[in-house]
Amino acid sequence: MLEVRGVHKIYGEDPGGYVALENISIDIRAGEFLCLLGPSGCGKSTLLNLLAGFEEISGGSVSFDGQPIRGAGRDRMMFFQDAGSALLPWLTVEENVRFALRVRKIPKAKWDGIISTYLSMVDLDNHRTKLPSQLSGGMRQRLQIARALAVEPRVLLMDEPFAALDAMTRRRMHAALIDIWQRTGQTIVFVTHDIAEAIALADRIAIMSVGPRSSFMRIMDVEAPRPRDMSNPVYAALFSEIETMLAPEIQRSEERLG
Repeated sequence: MLEVRGVHKIYGEDPGGYVALENISIDIRAGEFLCLLGPSGCGKSTLLNLLAGFEEISGGSVSFDGQPIRGAGRDRMMFFQDAGSALLPWLTVEENVRFALRVRKIPKAKWDGIISTYLSMVDLDNHRTKLPSQLSGGMRQRLQIARALAVEPRVLLMDEPFAALDAMTRRRMHAALIDIWQRTGQTIVFVTHDIAEAIALADRIAIMSVGPRSSFMRIMDVEAPRPRDMSNPVYAALFSEIETMLAPEIQRSEERLG
């Protein structure tokens, strides 16, 4: 579905500009759950923005269904960490979803059924009349997901959407997201710096090096049934393997940022 071939991203004038990404290549399959994993400064969000069409590549190619990505499109929906900023605070839960349908020009006759379907899917059907400020952080993220699903994108691009949540809420959101993904067959590209989160969620994990010139260190399959119990020795061994791989990159990131 998504093809990334030899992508470079440079900020500023070349030569002399900052090379954020260098020679990035990956195929993302329809229906796949892919996690982009790495510490701060490894270009995860930059790559996600390129897939969304929010930024232009400096070299190589990025395509969706065989067509070059030249801007944002309704088939690719971006999620952000701060759901409160993404939602319209003066509209209720139901009205936030309805607004998305109006903007996307979904026929009005379909609105009620679509709204009910997706609010039920994220367990917000009984909170239709609440404002975003009356919802918990996890509920606001579920509303952001429902609003996106209502316009039926083919790809969900998620930039550390659960990073601001407490540990217990985050685990509940993992379960909710996996349930939605399995029921809808969506393609998901999920950015995280949390190794356990990537193992819990992903079909594949693309591990990125710290910039400048960030690239994929390794792309690894996670072939295991869900839900995944992180106390399982198999996952503990996988966590240790990834942690060892990333340790020098984390140190480089801390030195560069500190």
